[in-house]
Amino acid sequence: MVRANFHTHTTLCDGESTPQEMAEAALGNGLLALGFSGHMDRDIHMHWDAYVAEIRRLQVEYRGRMDILLGVELDTLYDPDCCPGAEFRIGSTHFVDVDVPCEAAVDWSPEKLETLCRVAFGGNWMAFVRAYYELEAMTHDRTECTFVGHFDLVSKFNEGGRFFDETSVAYLSPALEAMEYLVREGVPFEVNCGAMACGVRSQPYPRRELLRALYEMGGSILVNSDAHSAGLLCAKLDEGARFAASCGFKSALVLEHDARGGVAMREVPLEG
Repeated sequence: MVRANFHTHTTLCDGESTPQEMAEAALGNGLLALGFSGHMDRDIHMHWDAYVAEIRRLQVEYRGRMDILLGVELDTLYDPDCCPGAEFRIGSTHFVDVDVPCEAAVDWSPEKLETLCRVAFGGNWMAFVRAYYELEAMTHDRTECTFVGHFDLVSKFNEGGRFFDETSVAYLSPALEAMEYLVREGVPFEVNCGAMACGVRSQPYPRRELLRALYEMGGSILVNSDAHSAGLLCAKLDEGARFAASCGFKSALVLEHDARGGVAMREVPLEG
């Protein structure tokens, strides 16, 4: 098990557990590092100063027992100046850039996703997918993120090919173009186990074809749970690590404070 997790949400955004409860669960599960990453996007955004104060308090409380990092999940379409002092940023694309009289997020529900495709793209799922990945390719440019979150979130409700074929060239081509661009920029990707832990998906993000391609491109990964409650803090992390290993990866990155108080990345083995 990678004894760290850097994608977590609390009651300060859309989570079910307090930061204190998440920290207690992390320590109880033997984590050496815990990264808080509250949402800052146009649907869900925190009171930033209150969030910073609480995470800083926990950093002091757990000093010497567990490394706690103050992060943010920043949406590609949100203001990057909204989170001063964040120690790391997850760059995530939750929305497509369209002006429509309906929900523009890709991850609320299958029904809302289908409505968005119909209203914004005339029911053309491949046009929808292309628009999503064109925006996803800009994630690092817009957010200056530390790593990319749930790369193929657009497929959250597509288990079993409900809306489109994720193995088709039409789907994979724009995804791989976006991935290749981000790899060239040197930004790592997370293996995100959140939807798998909630029973929505049978694979982490990115799915197998994309994760194998990421390995072949020379990309790097972190393994995270995207937990919204203390009970799911470490859910499927071991499975996510094994999944990454089956796609060729031998190691993952973890974040940690260095001797000067900055944040550095360190490589750790996925197995053994």
